[in-house]
Amino acid sequence: MKIICIGRNYTKHIEELQNEKPTEPVIFLKPDTAILPKNFPFFIPDFSSDIHHEVEILVKINRVGKHIDPKFAHKYYDEIGLGIDFTARDVQAQLKEKGLPWEKAKAFDGSAVIGEFLPKSQFKSLENLTFELTNNGNSVQKGTATHMLWKIDELISYVSQYFTLKIGDIIFTGTPEGVAKVNPDDILEGFLEGQKLFRIQVK
Repeated sequence: MKIICIGRNYTKHIEELQNEKPTEPVIFLKPDTAILPKNFPFFIPDFSSDIHHEVEILVKINRVGKHIDPKFAHKYYDEIGLGIDFTARDVQAQLKEKGLPWEKAKAFDGSAVIGEFLPKSQFKSLENLTFELTNNGNSVQKGTATHMLWKIDELISYVSQYFTLKIGDIIFTGTPEGVAKVNPDDILEGFLEGQKLFRIQVK
């Protein structure tokens, strides 16, 4: 399986990092070694002193597809989840300054938190999904899919033009504003439509 991540999909997050608004989705990948094992804490890596949390809606692909028409994209997933794209912001800044790829900042071991998944059929509208990340009980990120520049089906169609989607692939759909540094002993909890889908301890 592969992890396909979308960057800069929420305007206010683009603004908070002072990035340029893209004219098409920004894509990067994480290897399967980036997945944080279930019930494991997240260990801040030695190579960074500025790891940020980025909570995101996740989509799990359930059939093989290539060059998917947007109107058929809904057939390629039946589960929605929530996760964190941990980012070494200091490392990313250095890479961006040199025009280099982001992988060292985005794809390191444990950088992908994948919470529980829920049937998409239980939601009235996927375009109005609300989600939240709390840190030690305090709300730090809140988002709604309404604010996505590109919606889930549009992303699936776009990504499939470049990568064949396979069963089990997961798409991280972008993060809203509020990204911030994590510290040892932080407890991060993610909620989708009020349902808790993950709890992560930072060490």
